[in-house]
Amino acid sequence: MPDPRFNPVFAKLPTTVFTVMSALAGEHGAINLGQGFPDEDGPPAIRDAAAAALRDGPNQYPPTRGIPALRRAIAAHANRFYRFDFDPDRNVLVTSGGTEALTASILALAGEGGEVVVIDPAYDSYRPIALAAGARVKTLKLAPPAWRLEEPELAECVTPDTRVVMLNTPLNPIGRAFDRDELAGVTRVLARSNAIAVCDEVYEHLVFDDRNHLPLMSFAGMEERTVRVGSAGKMFSLTGWKVGWVTGAAPLIDVIAKAHQFITFTTPPALQQGIAYALEKQMDFTLALTKQLEANRDLLAARLARIGFDVLPCEGTYFLTAGIGKLTNERDDYFCKRLVKEAGVAVIPLSAFFENGEPSHLVRFAFCKKRELLEQALDRLDRYFSTKHP
Repeated sequence: MPDPRFNPVFAKLPTTVFTVMSALAGEHGAINLGQGFPDEDGPPAIRDAAAAALRDGPNQYPPTRGIPALRRAIAAHANRFYRFDFDPDRNVLVTSGGTEALTASILALAGEGGEVVVIDPAYDSYRPIALAAGARVKTLKLAPPAWRLEEPELAECVTPDTRVVMLNTPLNPIGRAFDRDELAGVTRVLARSNAIAVCDEVYEHLVFDDRNHLPLMSFAGMEERTVRVGSAGKMFSLTGWKVGWVTGAAPLIDVIAKAHQFITFTTPPALQQGIAYALEKQMDFTLALTKQLEANRDLLAARLARIGFDVLPCEGTYFLTAGIGKLTNERDDYFCKRLVKEAGVAVIPLSAFFENGEPSHLVRFAFCKKRELLEQALDRLDRYFSTKHP
């Protein structure tokens, strides 16, 4: 029997797979390619700017929507890369990380009894946030290896009661960057609906092979039907700072800001000053990081394929997906636990990102690590699979 004292949405959640695998990695001295955070901090100049702001102050509550300097920098960034014309005072909201931006957006837009469409595999916070808000969740499941988002399937999920469609591109955990045809299909579905797209674009600058990131907001008619979520952590390798933002039409930002004020109210002002400086002065770091991670992806993909993994395409993000069918008949979660204990490498079972735990023959590798660490992990896997018989 569930304990009636607790919110059942959270009480029934298991310990996250990231916590489980990271704990196992620590216990067994494994190299952790599971959780998606870099193993090097971002540029010292950004940290110096934040340190100076912390020392010099003020260190009191900043405006709930974010300090003016950061809102101006976010608007300028959106104009530089996508030609969006945002008013920093009306179209920009600073949040305590991307997950808080997502939470505020879902709380503000979904409402009791409304429907939220989640596209699986999905970042693991979407579903519990929507359920806790009292919304009903409908799931659209993409299929490997192409993971294409098809218009008829999305249209079947969207009803007159749909209030939010969660759209993550580039998509964590599988590294898909939805193409122009797929996004055009989304626009047609949304245009016939009552729904708003909450676009999780925290990996917007981590798109590989000279592709351009395509915000849904840039498509005709979508300016009033979408909000965009961004993250300084992913852009500047400062994930622990938890500085994010939401941009969009003023009526949407107004209501999301009202939800935000009762979640975190605001974000530390010194960190906001640091990110304002970063957006203005340190974008070269972000653009170079894309090439560095692309090279990491290529190294990982080539060597995993030689070992026997069935490597799927990766168009962006920190993550590469690979099939394990040639190596084992186990489910992905059992395979990952064995790998961390016996091979000394921690990865994540992809089934954790699906509502029903299927498919169960794929695993996710994080390559946002130093190259030498990736090479050490691959050497361990090479030795293990050349001498063991799973």
